[in-house]
Amino acid sequence: MDRRTFLHAVAGVPLTSLLTSNALLAETQWPSQTITIVVGVAPGGQADIAARPVALTLQKILGQSVIVENRTGAGGAIGAAYALRNKPDGHTMFMALSAAVVLPEAERVAGRKPPYEMSDFTPIARVLADPNLLAVPANSPYNSVKDLVEDAKKRPGQIGYASSGTLGGVHICMEMFCEAAGIKLLHVPYRGGSPALTGLMTGDVAVTALGAAPLKVYSDSGQIRVLATFGAERHPAFPNTPTFRELGYNNVVFYAWVGLFVPKDVPEAIVKRLREAMQQVMTDPETVAIYTKAGSPPAYMDAPEFAAYIAEDSARLLKTVQAIGKSG
Repeated sequence: MDRRTFLHAVAGVPLTSLLTSNALLAETQWPSQTITIVVGVAPGGQADIAARPVALTLQKILGQSVIVENRTGAGGAIGAAYALRNKPDGHTMFMALSAAVVLPEAERVAGRKPPYEMSDFTPIARVLADPNLLAVPANSPYNSVKDLVEDAKKRPGQIGYASSGTLGGVHICMEMFCEAAGIKLLHVPYRGGSPALTGLMTGDVAVTALGAAPLKVYSDSGQIRVLATFGAERHPAFPNTPTFRELGYNNVVFYAWVGLFVPKDVPEAIVKRLREAMQQVMTDPETVAIYTKAGSPPAYMDAPEFAAYIAEDSARLLKTVQAIGKSG
Protein backbone atom coordinates (compact mmCIF):
# COMPACT_ATOMS: atom_id res chain seq x y z
CA MET A 1 0.00 0.00 0.00
CA ASP A 2 1.50 3.37 -0.97
CA ARG A 3 1.58 6.34 1.37
CA ARG A 4 -1.32 8.17 -0.27
CA THR A 5 -3.59 5.13 -0.15
CA PHE A 6 -2.64 4.47 3.46
CA LEU A 7 -3.36 8.05 4.58
CA HIS A 8 -6.81 8.01 2.97
CA ALA A 9 -7.57 4.61 4.47
CA VAL A 10 -6.66 5.62 8.01
CA ALA A 11 -8.65 8.83 7.57
CA GLY A 12 -11.70 6.67 6.87
CA VAL A 13 -12.14 7.94 3.31
CA PRO A 14 -12.09 5.22 0.62
CA LEU A 15 -9.84 6.14 -2.28
CA THR A 16 -12.51 5.26 -4.88
CA SER A 17 -14.93 7.65 -3.19
CA LEU A 18 -12.37 10.41 -3.25
CA LEU A 19 -11.67 9.87 -6.95
CA THR A 20 -15.39 9.89 -7.71
CA SER A 21 -15.81 13.07 -5.72
CA ASN A 22 -12.97 14.72 -7.62
CA ALA A 23 -14.54 13.71 -10.96
CA LEU A 24 -17.91 15.08 -9.91
CA LEU A 25 -16.25 18.28 -8.72
CA ALA A 26 -14.56 18.70 -12.10
CA GLU A 27 -17.90 18.19 -13.85
CA THR A 28 -19.73 20.71 -11.69
CA GLN A 29 -17.03 23.27 -12.50
CA TRP A 30 -17.42 22.69 -16.23
CA PRO A 31 -16.72 24.59 -18.38
CA SER A 32 -13.42 25.71 -16.88
CA GLN A 33 -11.75 26.90 -20.10
CA THR A 34 -12.49 27.99 -23.66
CA ILE A 35 -14.76 25.59 -25.53
CA THR A 36 -13.89 24.72 -29.13
CA ILE A 37 -16.45 23.63 -31.70
CA VAL A 38 -14.54 21.81 -34.43
CA VAL A 39 -15.98 22.11 -37.94
CA GLY A 40 -14.73 19.77 -40.64
CA VAL A 41 -15.47 22.10 -43.56
CA ALA A 42 -14.29 25.55 -44.63
CA PRO A 43 -15.82 28.81 -43.37
CA GLY A 44 -19.09 29.55 -45.16
CA GLY A 45 -20.11 25.91 -45.50
CA GLN A 46 -23.28 24.49 -43.99
CA ALA A 47 -21.66 23.13 -40.81
CA ASP A 48 -19.80 26.40 -40.31
CA ILE A 49 -22.99 28.41 -40.76
CA ALA A 50 -24.64 26.18 -38.14
CA ALA A 51 -21.76 26.37 -35.67
CA ARG A 52 -21.28 30.13 -35.36
CA PRO A 53 -24.71 31.09 -33.96
CA VAL A 54 -24.47 28.10 -31.60
CA ALA A 55 -21.07 29.31 -30.39
CA LEU A 56 -22.35 32.83 -29.74
CA THR A 57 -25.39 31.70 -27.77
CA LEU A 58 -23.62 28.90 -25.86
CA GLN A 59 -21.09 31.47 -24.75
CA LYS A 60 -23.84 33.50 -23.09
CA ILE A 61 -25.49 30.46 -21.50
CA LEU A 62 -22.33 28.79 -20.19
CA GLY A 63 -20.41 31.94 -19.26
CA GLN A 64 -17.28 30.76 -21.06
CA SER A 65 -15.69 31.61 -24.41
CA VAL A 66 -16.76 29.37 -27.29
CA ILE A 67 -14.79 29.42 -30.54
CA VAL A 68 -15.22 27.72 -33.91
CA GLU A 69 -12.16 25.99 -35.38
CA ASN A 70 -12.20 24.83 -39.00
CA ARG A 71 -10.23 21.62 -39.63
CA THR A 72 -10.96 20.85 -43.26
CA GLY A 73 -10.39 17.95 -45.59
CA ALA A 74 -11.48 14.41 -46.43
CA GLY A 75 -15.17 15.35 -46.43
CA GLY A 76 -15.04 16.25 -42.73
CA ALA A 77 -13.07 13.21 -41.54
CA ILE A 78 -10.04 15.32 -40.58
CA GLY A 79 -12.17 17.47 -38.29
CA ALA A 80 -13.79 14.41 -36.71
CA ALA A 81 -10.44 12.73 -36.03
CA TYR A 82 -9.04 15.97 -34.60
CA ALA A 83 -11.98 16.36 -32.20
CA LEU A 84 -11.39 12.82 -30.94
CA ARG A 85 -7.70 13.45 -30.26
CA ASN A 86 -8.51 16.07 -27.63
CA LYS A 87 -9.19 15.29 -23.99
CA PRO A 88 -12.82 14.09 -23.61
CA ASP A 89 -13.78 16.69 -21.01
CA GLY A 90 -16.49 18.55 -22.92
CA HIS A 91 -14.26 21.44 -23.96
CA THR A 92 -13.95 20.10 -27.52
CA MET A 93 -17.06 19.40 -29.60
CA PHE A 94 -17.67 18.45 -33.21
CA MET A 95 -20.26 20.09 -35.47
CA ALA A 96 -20.81 17.40 -38.07
CA LEU A 97 -22.51 17.27 -41.43
CA SER A 98 -24.69 14.30 -42.33
CA ALA A 99 -21.83 12.94 -44.44
CA ALA A 100 -19.94 12.17 -41.22
CA VAL A 101 -22.06 9.09 -40.61
CA VAL A 102 -21.32 7.48 -43.98
CA LEU A 103 -17.63 8.35 -44.27
CA PRO A 104 -16.49 5.41 -42.10
CA GLU A 105 -18.44 2.99 -44.32
CA ALA A 106 -17.03 4.70 -47.41
CA GLU A 107 -13.51 4.07 -46.13
CA ARG A 108 -14.31 0.40 -45.59
CA VAL A 109 -15.77 0.12 -49.11
CA ALA A 110 -12.49 1.58 -50.41
CA GLY A 111 -10.50 -0.99 -48.43
CA ARG A 112 -9.14 1.49 -45.91
CA LYS A 113 -9.37 1.69 -42.13
CA PRO A 114 -11.78 4.48 -41.07
CA PRO A 115 -10.12 7.31 -39.10
CA TYR A 116 -13.11 7.26 -36.74
CA GLU A 117 -16.45 5.58 -36.14
CA MET A 118 -19.68 7.34 -35.25
CA SER A 119 -19.77 5.17 -32.14
CA ASP A 120 -16.75 7.21 -30.98
CA PHE A 121 -19.13 10.16 -30.52
CA THR A 122 -22.14 10.98 -28.36
CA PRO A 123 -24.85 13.05 -30.10
CA ILE A 124 -25.96 16.19 -28.33
CA ALA A 125 -28.44 17.84 -30.70
CA ARG A 126 -29.44 18.21 -34.32
CA VAL A 127 -29.25 21.86 -35.32
CA LEU A 128 -30.25 22.10 -38.98
CA ALA A 129 -31.66 19.73 -41.60
CA ASP A 130 -31.91 21.21 -45.05
CA PRO A 131 -32.27 19.59 -48.43
CA ASN A 132 -29.52 20.39 -50.87
CA LEU A 133 -30.51 22.40 -53.93
CA LEU A 134 -29.13 22.03 -57.44
CA ALA A 135 -27.61 25.34 -58.56
CA VAL A 136 -25.94 26.79 -61.65
CA PRO A 137 -24.45 30.24 -62.38
CA ALA A 138 -26.86 32.89 -63.61
CA ASN A 139 -25.22 32.85 -67.06
CA SER A 140 -25.55 29.07 -67.38
CA PRO A 141 -27.25 27.66 -70.50
CA TYR A 142 -29.21 25.35 -68.17
CA ASN A 143 -32.59 26.80 -67.27
CA SER A 144 -33.96 23.51 -65.98
CA VAL A 145 -32.91 20.05 -64.83
CA LYS A 146 -34.10 18.79 -68.20
CA ASP A 147 -31.59 21.06 -69.98
CA LEU A 148 -28.75 19.71 -67.84
CA VAL A 149 -29.73 16.08 -68.31
CA GLU A 150 -30.06 16.43 -72.09
CA ASP A 151 -26.61 18.02 -72.39
CA ALA A 152 -25.03 15.48 -70.03
CA LYS A 153 -26.33 12.61 -72.15
CA LYS A 154 -24.63 14.17 -75.18
CA ARG A 155 -21.35 14.74 -73.29
CA PRO A 156 -20.98 12.04 -70.61
CA GLY A 157 -18.33 12.82 -68.00
CA GLN A 158 -17.55 16.26 -69.42
CA ILE A 159 -19.77 18.52 -67.32
CA GLY A 160 -18.15 19.25 -63.97
CA TYR A 161 -19.90 19.57 -60.65
CA ALA A 162 -18.34 20.92 -57.46
CA SER A 163 -18.62 19.00 -54.20
CA SER A 164 -17.58 19.72 -50.63
CA GLY A 165 -15.26 16.70 -50.74
CA THR A 166 -15.15 13.11 -51.87
CA LEU A 167 -17.99 11.11 -50.30
CA GLY A 168 -19.34 14.21 -48.60
CA GLY A 169 -23.01 15.16 -48.74
CA VAL A 170 -22.80 16.97 -52.09
CA HIS A 171 -20.99 14.06 -53.73
CA ILE A 172 -23.56 11.59 -52.41
CA CYS A 173 -26.65 13.53 -53.47
CA MET A 174 -25.23 14.38 -56.91
CA GLU A 175 -24.40 10.74 -57.60
CA MET A 176 -27.90 9.83 -56.43
CA PHE A 177 -29.25 12.25 -59.05
CA CYS A 178 -26.88 11.02 -61.76
CA GLU A 179 -27.90 7.40 -61.20
CA ALA A 180 -31.60 8.27 -61.35
CA ALA A 181 -31.17 10.40 -64.49
CA GLY A 182 -28.89 7.90 -66.25
CA ILE A 183 -26.10 10.43 -66.74
CA LYS A 184 -22.45 10.79 -65.80
CA LEU A 185 -21.06 14.12 -64.58
CA LEU A 186 -17.45 14.94 -63.72
CA HIS A 187 -16.91 15.08 -59.95
CA VAL A 188 -14.66 17.98 -58.87
CA PRO A 189 -14.08 17.82 -55.09
CA TYR A 190 -13.23 20.95 -53.08
CA ARG A 191 -12.28 21.36 -49.41
CA GLY A 192 -15.75 22.35 -48.24
CA GLY A 193 -19.00 23.89 -49.41
CA SER A 194 -17.72 27.47 -49.55
CA PRO A 195 -14.81 26.68 -51.93
CA ALA A 196 -17.21 24.57 -54.00
CA LEU A 197 -19.52 27.57 -54.31
CA THR A 198 -16.57 29.73 -55.33
CA GLY A 199 -15.75 27.20 -58.04
CA LEU A 200 -19.29 27.53 -59.34
CA MET A 201 -19.21 31.33 -59.26
CA THR A 202 -15.89 31.51 -61.12
CA GLY A 203 -17.08 29.12 -63.80
CA ASP A 204 -14.62 26.36 -62.97
CA VAL A 205 -17.58 23.97 -62.74
CA ALA A 206 -21.05 24.04 -64.25
CA VAL A 207 -23.18 22.93 -61.32
CA THR A 208 -23.24 22.13 -57.60
CA ALA A 209 -25.72 21.15 -54.89
CA LEU A 210 -25.57 22.94 -51.54
CA GLY A 211 -27.89 23.89 -48.70
CA ALA A 212 -30.23 26.87 -48.78
CA ALA A 213 -28.18 28.99 -46.37
CA PRO A 214 -25.02 29.31 -48.49
CA LEU A 215 -27.03 29.63 -51.72
CA LYS A 216 -29.71 32.13 -50.72
CA VAL A 217 -27.65 35.31 -50.72
CA TYR A 218 -26.30 34.59 -54.22
CA SER A 219 -29.73 33.61 -55.48
CA ASP A 220 -31.27 36.79 -54.08
CA SER A 221 -28.58 38.89 -55.80
CA GLY A 222 -29.15 37.15 -59.12
CA GLN A 223 -25.70 35.52 -59.32
CA ILE A 224 -26.93 31.92 -59.36
CA ARG A 225 -30.01 30.02 -60.48
CA VAL A 226 -31.51 27.18 -58.45
CA LEU A 227 -32.98 24.42 -60.62
CA ALA A 228 -34.37 21.88 -58.12
CA THR A 229 -34.46 20.86 -54.49
CA PHE A 230 -33.53 17.45 -53.12
CA GLY A 231 -36.19 17.87 -50.43
CA ALA A 232 -39.42 15.90 -50.26
CA GLU A 233 -41.26 19.24 -50.40
CA ARG A 234 -40.49 22.66 -51.85
CA HIS A 235 -38.14 24.74 -49.73
CA PRO A 236 -39.72 27.81 -48.09
CA ALA A 237 -36.75 29.96 -49.13
CA PHE A 238 -37.19 28.84 -52.77
CA PRO A 239 -40.96 28.36 -53.19
CA ASN A 240 -40.79 28.45 -56.99
CA THR A 241 -38.15 25.75 -57.24
CA PRO A 242 -39.51 22.23 -57.97
CA THR A 243 -38.51 19.11 -56.10
CA PHE A 244 -36.81 16.27 -57.96
CA ARG A 245 -39.88 14.20 -57.17
CA GLU A 246 -42.03 16.71 -59.05
CA LEU A 247 -39.69 16.28 -62.02
CA GLY A 248 -40.15 12.52 -62.01
CA TYR A 249 -37.13 11.47 -59.90
CA ASN A 250 -39.04 9.86 -57.05
CA ASN A 251 -36.05 8.44 -55.18
CA VAL A 252 -33.87 11.56 -55.36
CA VAL A 253 -34.26 12.92 -51.82
CA PHE A 254 -31.39 14.13 -49.66
CA TYR A 255 -31.23 16.24 -46.51
CA ALA A 256 -27.96 17.71 -45.32
CA TRP A 257 -28.32 17.82 -41.57
CA VAL A 258 -25.89 19.36 -39.12
CA GLY A 259 -25.52 18.18 -35.54
CA LEU A 260 -23.40 18.71 -32.45
CA PHE A 261 -21.41 15.81 -30.97
CA VAL A 262 -18.85 15.19 -28.24
CA PRO A 263 -16.41 12.27 -27.83
CA LYS A 264 -18.11 9.26 -26.24
CA ASP A 265 -15.99 9.39 -23.06
CA VAL A 266 -17.23 12.84 -22.04
CA PRO A 267 -18.83 12.38 -18.57
CA GLU A 268 -22.59 11.94 -18.48
CA ALA A 269 -23.10 14.99 -16.26
CA ILE A 270 -21.42 17.22 -18.85
CA VAL A 271 -23.41 15.66 -21.69
CA LYS A 272 -26.60 16.37 -19.73
CA ARG A 273 -25.54 20.00 -19.16
CA LEU A 274 -24.76 20.40 -22.85
CA ARG A 275 -28.10 18.95 -23.91
CA GLU A 276 -29.87 21.39 -21.61
CA ALA A 277 -27.81 24.28 -22.96
CA MET A 278 -28.57 23.30 -26.56
CA GLN A 279 -32.28 23.24 -25.81
CA GLN A 280 -31.90 26.88 -24.75
CA VAL A 281 -29.76 27.72 -27.78
CA MET A 282 -32.24 26.31 -30.28
CA THR A 283 -35.17 28.22 -28.78
CA ASP A 284 -33.27 31.49 -28.38
CA PRO A 285 -35.14 34.10 -30.50
CA GLU A 286 -31.97 35.74 -31.81
CA THR A 287 -30.46 32.40 -32.83
CA VAL A 288 -33.68 31.27 -34.51
CA ALA A 289 -33.84 34.60 -36.38
CA ILE A 290 -30.26 34.22 -37.67
CA TYR A 291 -30.95 30.77 -39.11
CA THR A 292 -34.32 31.74 -40.53
CA LYS A 293 -32.93 34.86 -42.21
CA ALA A 294 -30.20 32.73 -43.78
CA GLY A 295 -32.88 30.50 -45.30
CA SER A 296 -32.14 27.57 -43.01
CA PRO A 297 -34.65 27.44 -40.15
CA PRO A 298 -33.73 25.38 -37.06
CA ALA A 299 -34.47 21.66 -37.14
CA TYR A 300 -33.71 20.88 -33.51
CA MET A 301 -33.69 17.34 -32.13
CA ASP A 302 -32.53 16.33 -28.65
CA ALA A 303 -30.03 13.47 -28.35
CA PRO A 304 -32.35 10.41 -28.22
CA GLU A 305 -34.47 11.46 -31.19
CA PHE A 306 -31.37 12.59 -33.08
CA ALA A 307 -29.65 9.22 -32.53
CA ALA A 308 -32.66 7.39 -33.96
CA TYR A 309 -32.76 9.75 -36.94
CA ILE A 310 -29.05 9.15 -37.65
CA ALA A 311 -29.56 5.38 -37.68
CA GLU A 312 -32.40 5.63 -40.20
CA ASP A 313 -30.67 8.21 -42.42
CA SER A 314 -27.34 6.40 -42.62
CA ALA A 315 -29.03 3.13 -43.59
CA ARG A 316 -30.85 4.88 -46.45
CA LEU A 317 -27.65 6.39 -47.87
CA LEU A 318 -25.57 3.24 -47.63
CA LYS A 319 -26.49 2.00 -51.10
CA THR A 320 -25.32 5.22 -52.74
CA VAL A 321 -22.03 5.16 -50.82
CA GLN A 322 -21.40 1.56 -51.88
CA ALA A 323 -22.19 2.40 -55.50
CA ILE A 324 -19.72 5.29 -55.45
CA GLY A 325 -17.07 3.02 -53.97
CA LYS A 326 -17.56 0.35 -56.63
CA SER A 327 -17.38 2.89 -59.46
CA GLY A 328 -14.13 4.28 -58.07
